[in-house]
Amino acid sequence: MTRYKISVEYNGTKFHGWQKQLNLPTVQQAIEDVLFKLAKKTVEIFCAGRTDTGVHAIEQVASFDMEKDFSPWQLQQALNFHLKGSGVAIFNVENLGENSNFHARFSAKKREYLYKILNRDYPPTFDELSSWWIPQTLNLENMITASKFLIGNHDFSSFRASGCQASSPIKTIDEINFVKNGDIITMHIAAPSFLYHQVRNIMGSIYLVGRGKISPKNLQEMLEAKDRTKGGPTAPPHGLYFLKVSY
Repeated sequence: MTRYKISVEYNGTKFHGWQKQLNLPTVQQAIEDVLFKLAKKTVEIFCAGRTDTGVHAIEQVASFDMEKDFSPWQLQQALNFHLKGSGVAIFNVENLGENSNFHARFSAKKREYLYKILNRDYPPTFDELSSWWIPQTLNLENMITASKFLIGNHDFSSFRASGCQASSPIKTIDEINFVKNGDIITMHIAAPSFLYHQVRNIMGSIYLVGRGKISPKNLQEMLEAKDRTKGGPTAPPHGLYFLKVSY
């Protein structure tokens, strides 16, 4: 069996997340359907980080094994031919050979996400599902101040969704940065791994700071409460992008 590593870009608008679900379109299913055509048998793929319904990816990474030995160019062309128009594209393929221990999920050292906010007083006319439209003015300075309380190793129970299957709510956030470019405010966040909905719950809570509904210090108190009911709202999925993963 030959192991392959692929880099995947996708528009999450058309999909019910990454992971396969019965009778629902998912990114994993779309790629596995193409691999079935190529391999003439079921091929299971594993990704670096599952994404939810409506969440996008700039560089998702997946790995899988196939008996057939393709060159990277051959496999990329074949995958993209069948995926054309689906909202999924493969932009890099590596043939890792037969003895590779690489695993897209378990070999990952750091995962990074972007969250995009469109901050202007009129709604988007193009790509309305590519960012979270917030018409009210946001205090970016306070948002940045608040975000610093989340950096480091903490119990993130206040930002953990009820369906989270992680064994522990303790995670380590390496960095959170904000950039404003015209009407777009982007949050970049990096960590070895994340809890279910953690990024969106963090963004929803920092949004409250930006709106002046709570202070930066209140966000620290929210974190220390270790209680999801004390946390802020869950930001919409369409503003979230899986950015990249480091190995």
